[in-house]
Amino acid sequence: MAEHKVGIIMNGVTGRMGTNQHLIRSIVAIRKQGGVKLADGDTIMPEPILVGRQEHKLRALAEAHQLSRWSTNLDECLDDPSNRIYFDSQMTNYRADSVKRAIARGKHIYCEKPTGATLQESLELARLAAAAGVKNGVVQDKLFLPGLLKLKRLVDAGYFGKILSVRMEFGYWVFEGDWQPGQRPSWNYRKEDGGGIIVDMFAHWRYVLDNLFGAIRAVSCLGMTHIPRRVDEQGFAYAATADDAAYATFELEGGIVVQANSSWCVRVNREDLLTIQVDGTEGSAVAGLRDCKTQHRANTCKAVWNPDIPNPYHFQEQWQNVPDNQLFDNGFKVQWELFLKHIVIDTPFPWGLLEGAKGTQLSDLGLQSWRERRWIDVPDLTL
Repeated sequence: MAEHKVGIIMNGVTGRMGTNQHLIRSIVAIRKQGGVKLADGDTIMPEPILVGRQEHKLRALAEAHQLSRWSTNLDECLDDPSNRIYFDSQMTNYRADSVKRAIARGKHIYCEKPTGATLQESLELARLAAAAGVKNGVVQDKLFLPGLLKLKRLVDAGYFGKILSVRMEFGYWVFEGDWQPGQRPSWNYRKEDGGGIIVDMFAHWRYVLDNLFGAIRAVSCLGMTHIPRRVDEQGFAYAATADDAAYATFELEGGIVVQANSSWCVRVNREDLLTIQVDGTEGSAVAGLRDCKTQHRANTCKAVWNPDIPNPYHFQEQWQNVPDNQLFDNGFKVQWELFLKHIVIDTPFPWGLLEGAKGTQLSDLGLQSWRERRWIDVPDLTL
């Protein structure tokens, strides 16, 4: 039994998402479990080197998790042949340049989304990787959430019959930063720094809808900047120049209609921060991050509109929970394990940089729809 050590340059992991999901809950967790186990008894052991601009943060993070390698010099890390993978979770505006440098050095690419600031930039990365022959992947974390895995199980089983519509509600109140610190970085609300909920969330909605229900064919989107002034991490007020809410409708292949609200200016009165309701001719389902519940055609109550009497129905009690039927690991970790297997033993990994470009495409078209106040078709995207 052999151990396959894989050096990974992890650029941008001092940020919230990079630290928690990619480093601690994925790479460190994989190392603690003894690596990724392969069918022949071999293991894959990730060997990360933490890269960033602030030496004190990198050193503290490495020491906290018993890691020996960190650096503020990306080029030196790229020149080291033991580092086979380049991972990027920097701010979006910095990503494309670093990924290009990694591709030019022959590194395999795994990165967060959006993969670029524009569709042209994201497509260029996909084409460069294809021309260089390097393997590549983009984080599609929501596909591995327990609630969405249960929902996919229902779709694959034909539970819904003909799917008619999907309603997605995502968001929560992000504090403005004056009387309570905000839960998200201030750059999220500055367009000039790559912020905005359309750029952030439409990349997610693209792969969720494409993989669960069918390809997106058209989009209509209205964006808003509901909170025009916020306070940053240093206590300074700034103008919020990016959208903090988006109200969209998507048309999918087969005529499925999707309504998707995304907002950082909404107070939650639902069962989860993300809920997806699917209605079909044979049944319906509502999925959150971890849970999923159903109502079959035969169990649907015969509701009657009558506002003159108290509501006689307890609607939410009429749904049944979909059982787990399996153990669910952290979604980021699961996808990291799949990508590491893709690198070492060439197992399939369908979520490459082209899929990332599709997410950027939807963001661009959503912004265009908002500017022009009209429906926009979503053309097929190829290299």
